[in-house]
Amino acid sequence: MIRYLLPLALFLAIVSFLAVGLNRDPRIVPSPLIGKPAPAFSLTSLTAPDRRLTLADLQGRVVLLNVWATWCVACYAEHPFLLEIARSGRFPIYGINYKDQRPAALSWLERLGDPYVASIFDPEGELALDLGVYGAPETFVLDANGVIAHKHIGPITPEVWQDSLLPLLNALEPRG
Repeated sequence: MIRYLLPLALFLAIVSFLAVGLNRDPRIVPSPLIGKPAPAFSLTSLTAPDRRLTLADLQGRVVLLNVWATWCVACYAEHPFLLEIARSGRFPIYGINYKDQRPAALSWLERLGDPYVASIFDPEGELALDLGVYGAPETFVLDANGVIAHKHIGPITPEVWQDSLLPLLNALEPRG
């Protein structure tokens, strides 16, 4: 009898794990960095290679930190909405140009518009790796102290903005 129950129990356990996994949204990947300071970095600016950008440049305001690349189809799709957010002037957007070529990235911004206060040039993906980036686009919300409050995987759409990011940004913004 036990000889039949053990394989059945094992089978049911495997089916249970698979069922749980299949019901999860693959875009929701919890980041262990939520609530922790963003990693320290010192990388060049995409548009000004002689200028280094650091975490201190992002501190002092609630900001969006958007990981993007010219080879990323979803980045192209989200770009017009990032321009719209930037035009509002309410929340600064910084970019991380991820595993890209500088000339291609500069051409992209010239052709499509530049929503970023500054773009950090990360050709080797060092900063992205430290942030736990899986791919582009990904967007982080940093509070005024540079602490990671949220990570969004995938393009920012008007729905994501209204339902998720804007309420969080409003909550983090100092009242005054």
